[in-house]
Amino acid sequence: MKLVSDITCIDLFCGAGGLTHGLRREGIDVVAGFDVDEACRHPYSANNDANFFREDVARVTSGRIDGLFGDARVRVLAGCAPCQPFSTYSRRYDTLTSPRWGLLYQFARLVKQSRPDLVTMENVPLVTRHEVFDDFIRALERIGYHVWSDVVDCSEHGLPQKRRRMVILASLHGPIELASPSARRPKTVRDAIGDLRPITQGGSFRADPMHTAASLSELNLERIRASTPGGTWRDWPEHLIAACHRRKTGKTYPSVYGRMSWDEPSPALTTQFFGFGNGRFGHPEQDRALSLREGAILQGFPKTYSFVPDDAPIEFRTMGRMIGNAVPVTLGRVIGRSILAHLGMSAGGAGKKKRGASRGDHRSLVA
Repeated sequence: MKLVSDITCIDLFCGAGGLTHGLRREGIDVVAGFDVDEACRHPYSANNDANFFREDVARVTSGRIDGLFGDARVRVLAGCAPCQPFSTYSRRYDTLTSPRWGLLYQFARLVKQSRPDLVTMENVPLVTRHEVFDDFIRALERIGYHVWSDVVDCSEHGLPQKRRRMVILASLHGPIELASPSARRPKTVRDAIGDLRPITQGGSFRADPMHTAASLSELNLERIRASTPGGTWRDWPEHLIAACHRRKTGKTYPSVYGRMSWDEPSPALTTQFFGFGNGRFGHPEQDRALSLREGAILQGFPKTYSFVPDDAPIEFRTMGRMIGNAVPVTLGRVIGRSILAHLGMSAGGAGKKKRGASRGDHRSLVA
């Protein structure tokens, strides 16, 4: 890939590098990522030629950010604050006391102190129902940013997954918006993983340890054999239905123990996508749940993306957390293209960018 030399990005809450990888694929030079999860160090650094810092964003200073930006002409601060406090599940609990609620405020603090040219954030749609989201938007607008925000269906942009995400783009240099969907038709599960080597439950492909599937109990093996693509546990013989689903209160939860359909995008992946009983994560025809590699591909990661060093053990929960929480690489690429279009640039050069505009100059960089 050819990077645009004038643009430098820093990725807060970088995780395994989904957003960074997407931005870099479009030519934006991401020089550093911050995250508290040490497991993310290898995938982030090994695949992206960028520095990984295991640090709490709340402790990161604007001086540190400015130093990493260096003399970059255009500075982009990106991030996806952990979404668990804003999820449907978490709303049942007292999440206001969770320190994670403050991470968006920390993001806003670094924006106000460093004043990057552009800011982008991705999160779950439910974040818009919380005061912290409105505070974040107002903080950007008060210091001169033009802000665009909307819920994006990633399947409309080429991701083989029905994943809806809230995206924010903000610029000091004029109105900005996300690029329009370009996919002629949704990319399907078959398009994404149809050519991978068949494996069994509990098995793996020797050439790629990430193409490994979790083991199934005898009961769940019988259940998945009774499942059809797009069907539910309601189609099973009575003796296979879980006791909780037989009760009246459980009959409204059909989106578990299901197989995906070959010719549709996958359902939205969670951090538990490797478990057959955790959602509609059964393989369309093989009697198993998604492998770790299949989950990563459905999140837009290349088939060769390295998540652990060679010969290191594969731990399902760790891999599931990194992959399920990642910003889809495909969405990262769309954000990258949107930034370059806003600036009148391309990965091949500076395009129509105004040479007279410098950092802190609020005039548009687009000719």
